[in-house]
Amino acid sequence: MTAREEVLSRIRTALGPSAGPSDYSRPADYRTHGDLDEPGKLDRLADRLTDYRCTVRRCGPAEITATIAAALTERGARRIVLPPELDLPLPDPAQVAQGSAWRVDDDLSADELDSYEGVITTATVAIAETGTIVLDSSPGQGRRMLTLIPDYHLCVIYAHQVVGLVPEAIAILSTDRPLTWISGPSATSDIELDRVEGVHGPRTLEVILVSPATPS
Repeated sequence: MTAREEVLSRIRTALGPSAGPSDYSRPADYRTHGDLDEPGKLDRLADRLTDYRCTVRRCGPAEITATIAAALTERGARRIVLPPELDLPLPDPAQVAQGSAWRVDDDLSADELDSYEGVITTATVAIAETGTIVLDSSPGQGRRMLTLIPDYHLCVIYAHQVVGLVPEAIAILSTDRPLTWISGPSATSDIELDRVEGVHGPRTLEVILVSPATPS
Protein backbone atom coordinates (compact mmCIF):
# COMPACT_ATOMS: atom_id res chain seq x y z
CA MET A 1 0.00 0.00 0.00
CA THR A 2 1.34 3.41 -0.99
CA ALA A 3 1.30 6.41 1.33
CA ARG A 4 -1.52 7.95 -0.73
CA GLU A 5 -3.62 4.80 -0.51
CA GLU A 6 -3.05 4.62 3.24
CA VAL A 7 -4.13 8.24 3.76
CA LEU A 8 -7.29 7.75 1.68
CA SER A 9 -8.06 4.50 3.51
CA ARG A 10 -7.87 6.28 6.86
CA ILE A 11 -10.14 9.05 5.57
CA ARG A 12 -12.71 6.50 4.40
CA THR A 13 -12.57 4.74 7.75
CA ALA A 14 -13.01 8.01 9.63
CA LEU A 15 -15.95 9.09 7.48
CA GLY A 16 -17.71 5.76 7.75
CA PRO A 17 -20.14 4.13 5.30
CA SER A 18 -21.51 7.48 4.07
CA ALA A 19 -18.18 8.35 2.46
CA GLY A 20 -19.42 7.08 -0.92
CA PRO A 21 -17.19 5.90 -3.78
CA SER A 22 -13.48 5.58 -3.13
CA ASP A 23 -12.44 7.46 -6.27
CA TYR A 24 -11.44 10.92 -5.06
CA SER A 25 -9.46 11.76 -8.19
CA ARG A 26 -12.25 13.76 -9.85
CA PRO A 27 -14.96 15.69 -8.00
CA ALA A 28 -18.41 15.19 -9.48
CA ASP A 29 -18.94 18.91 -10.04
CA TYR A 30 -15.58 19.55 -11.70
CA ARG A 31 -16.32 21.65 -14.79
CA THR A 32 -14.05 21.29 -17.81
CA HIS A 33 -15.96 23.48 -20.28
CA GLY A 34 -17.85 26.71 -19.89
CA ASP A 35 -21.35 27.28 -21.21
CA LEU A 36 -21.00 30.84 -22.53
CA ASP A 37 -21.06 31.68 -26.21
CA GLU A 38 -18.36 33.89 -27.71
CA PRO A 39 -20.04 37.26 -26.93
CA GLY A 40 -20.75 35.99 -23.43
CA LYS A 41 -17.13 35.02 -22.87
CA LEU A 42 -15.93 38.41 -24.07
CA ASP A 43 -18.36 40.19 -21.74
CA ARG A 44 -17.34 38.02 -18.80
CA LEU A 45 -13.64 38.59 -19.48
CA ALA A 46 -14.17 42.34 -19.76
CA ASP A 47 -16.06 42.36 -16.44
CA ARG A 48 -13.33 40.39 -14.66
CA LEU A 49 -10.56 42.57 -16.08
CA THR A 50 -12.39 45.70 -15.00
CA ASP A 51 -12.75 44.25 -11.50
CA TYR A 52 -8.96 43.88 -11.47
CA ARG A 53 -8.56 47.59 -12.29
CA CYS A 54 -7.60 46.98 -15.90
CA THR A 55 -8.62 49.33 -18.68
CA VAL A 56 -10.55 47.43 -21.36
CA ARG A 57 -11.12 48.63 -24.90
CA ARG A 58 -13.20 46.74 -27.45
CA CYS A 59 -12.99 47.02 -31.21
CA GLY A 60 -13.29 45.17 -34.50
CA PRO A 61 -10.36 43.97 -36.64
CA ALA A 62 -10.41 47.11 -38.79
CA GLU A 63 -10.13 49.34 -35.72
CA ILE A 64 -7.07 47.78 -34.07
CA THR A 65 -4.63 50.42 -35.34
CA ALA A 66 -6.77 53.34 -34.21
CA THR A 67 -7.51 51.71 -30.85
CA ILE A 68 -3.82 51.13 -30.12
CA ALA A 69 -3.07 54.72 -31.09
CA ALA A 70 -5.83 56.01 -28.81
CA ALA A 71 -4.60 53.93 -25.88
CA LEU A 72 -1.02 55.14 -26.22
CA THR A 73 -2.07 58.74 -26.75
CA GLU A 74 -4.25 58.77 -23.63
CA ARG A 75 -1.48 57.10 -21.67
CA GLY A 76 1.07 59.61 -22.97
CA ALA A 77 3.45 56.74 -23.68
CA ARG A 78 6.18 57.65 -26.14
CA ARG A 79 8.95 55.15 -25.47
CA ILE A 80 7.53 51.72 -26.36
CA VAL A 81 9.32 48.39 -26.62
CA LEU A 82 7.91 45.62 -28.82
CA PRO A 83 8.44 41.84 -28.81
CA PRO A 84 9.98 40.29 -31.93
CA GLU A 85 7.54 39.17 -34.63
CA LEU A 86 4.63 41.18 -33.31
CA ASP A 87 1.89 40.62 -35.89
CA LEU A 88 -0.33 43.62 -35.29
CA PRO A 89 -1.35 46.56 -37.49
CA LEU A 90 0.53 49.12 -35.44
CA PRO A 91 0.08 52.85 -35.95
CA ASP A 92 2.92 55.06 -37.08
CA PRO A 93 4.70 56.16 -33.87
CA ALA A 94 4.96 59.71 -35.18
CA GLN A 95 1.17 59.84 -35.44
CA VAL A 96 0.71 58.70 -31.86
CA ALA A 97 2.83 61.31 -30.12
CA GLN A 98 5.55 63.70 -31.14
CA GLY A 99 8.98 62.36 -30.22
CA SER A 100 7.83 58.76 -29.94
CA ALA A 101 10.58 56.13 -29.98
CA TRP A 102 9.62 52.49 -30.48
CA ARG A 103 12.10 49.64 -30.44
CA VAL A 104 11.93 45.89 -30.94
CA ASP A 105 13.43 44.00 -28.03
CA ASP A 106 16.80 42.55 -29.03
CA ASP A 107 17.86 41.21 -25.63
CA LEU A 108 17.76 44.59 -23.95
CA SER A 109 19.09 44.62 -20.41
CA ALA A 110 16.80 45.11 -17.44
CA ASP A 111 17.99 48.70 -17.07
CA GLU A 112 17.32 49.36 -20.75
CA LEU A 113 13.82 47.88 -20.52
CA ASP A 114 13.16 50.02 -17.47
CA SER A 115 13.79 53.13 -19.58
CA TYR A 116 10.75 52.33 -21.73
CA GLU A 117 7.32 53.47 -20.66
CA GLY A 118 5.37 50.54 -22.02
CA VAL A 119 5.19 47.32 -24.01
CA ILE A 120 2.66 46.03 -26.56
CA THR A 121 2.04 42.29 -26.90
CA THR A 122 -0.45 39.70 -27.96
CA ALA A 123 -1.35 36.65 -25.81
CA THR A 124 -1.84 32.91 -26.19
CA VAL A 125 -5.14 32.54 -24.36
CA ALA A 126 -7.43 34.45 -22.01
CA ILE A 127 -9.75 32.90 -19.42
CA ALA A 128 -13.12 34.61 -19.10
CA GLU A 129 -14.14 33.22 -15.70
CA THR A 130 -10.95 34.30 -13.92
CA GLY A 131 -10.00 37.33 -16.00
CA THR A 132 -6.58 35.79 -16.63
CA ILE A 133 -4.31 36.37 -19.61
CA VAL A 134 -1.62 33.79 -20.38
CA LEU A 135 1.57 34.49 -22.32
CA ASP A 136 3.94 31.71 -23.38
CA SER A 137 6.78 33.71 -25.01
CA SER A 138 5.55 32.89 -28.51
CA PRO A 139 6.20 35.39 -31.35
CA GLY A 140 4.47 38.64 -30.52
CA GLN A 141 4.68 38.02 -26.75
CA GLY A 142 8.39 38.14 -26.05
CA ARG A 143 10.41 36.90 -23.10
CA ARG A 144 9.00 37.14 -19.61
CA MET A 145 11.04 40.13 -18.43
CA LEU A 146 9.77 42.16 -21.38
CA THR A 147 6.27 42.25 -19.86
CA LEU A 148 7.38 42.53 -16.23
CA ILE A 149 9.69 45.54 -16.26
CA PRO A 150 7.96 48.34 -18.25
CA ASP A 151 5.32 50.09 -16.16
CA TYR A 152 2.56 49.79 -18.77
CA HIS A 153 1.43 46.66 -20.63
CA LEU A 154 -0.94 46.95 -23.58
CA CYS A 155 -2.18 43.49 -24.60
CA VAL A 156 -4.26 42.72 -27.69
CA ILE A 157 -6.52 39.66 -27.46
CA TYR A 158 -8.71 38.24 -30.22
CA ALA A 159 -12.13 36.74 -29.55
CA HIS A 160 -11.09 33.25 -30.68
CA GLN A 161 -8.37 33.24 -28.00
CA VAL A 162 -10.86 33.56 -25.13
CA VAL A 163 -11.97 30.39 -23.34
CA GLY A 164 -14.45 30.02 -20.51
CA LEU A 165 -12.59 28.08 -17.82
CA VAL A 166 -9.07 27.26 -16.65
CA PRO A 167 -9.18 23.59 -17.84
CA GLU A 168 -9.88 24.81 -21.37
CA ALA A 169 -6.79 27.00 -21.24
CA ILE A 170 -4.66 24.17 -19.85
CA ALA A 171 -5.68 22.01 -22.82
CA ILE A 172 -4.34 24.68 -25.20
CA LEU A 173 -1.09 25.57 -23.44
CA SER A 174 2.17 23.74 -23.94
CA THR A 175 3.92 22.49 -20.81
CA ASP A 176 7.37 22.97 -22.32
CA ARG A 177 7.04 26.75 -22.68
CA PRO A 178 7.52 29.44 -19.97
CA LEU A 179 4.03 30.56 -18.97
CA THR A 180 3.15 33.94 -17.50
CA TRP A 181 -0.35 34.09 -15.98
CA ILE A 182 -1.61 37.65 -15.58
CA SER A 183 -4.70 38.53 -13.56
CA GLY A 184 -4.74 42.30 -13.49
CA PRO A 185 -1.90 44.74 -12.82
CA SER A 186 0.85 43.65 -10.46
CA ALA A 187 -0.26 44.37 -6.91
CA THR A 188 0.43 43.42 -3.33
CA SER A 189 -0.87 44.40 0.11
CA ASP A 190 0.87 44.74 3.45
CA ILE A 191 -0.48 43.50 6.78
CA GLU A 192 -2.74 46.55 7.00
CA LEU A 193 -4.15 45.75 3.52
CA ASP A 194 -2.70 48.88 1.93
CA ARG A 195 -2.61 48.01 -1.76
CA VAL A 196 0.57 48.84 -3.71
CA GLU A 197 0.62 48.36 -7.48
CA GLY A 198 3.58 47.87 -9.79
CA VAL A 199 5.89 46.08 -7.35
CA HIS A 200 6.33 42.80 -9.22
CA GLY A 201 5.30 43.86 -12.71
CA PRO A 202 3.42 46.54 -14.67
CA ARG A 203 1.52 49.09 -12.64
CA THR A 204 -1.02 49.43 -15.46
CA LEU A 205 -2.53 46.68 -17.61
CA GLU A 206 -4.66 47.69 -20.57
CA VAL A 207 -6.41 45.13 -22.78
CA ILE A 208 -7.85 45.49 -26.26
CA LEU A 209 -10.49 42.85 -27.01
CA VAL A 210 -10.94 42.33 -30.73
CA SER A 211 -14.35 40.97 -31.75
CA PRO A 212 -15.01 39.41 -35.16
CA ALA A 213 -16.16 41.74 -37.89
CA THR A 214 -19.94 41.95 -38.13
CA PRO A 215 -21.18 40.95 -41.60
CA SER A 216 -22.79 43.85 -43.42
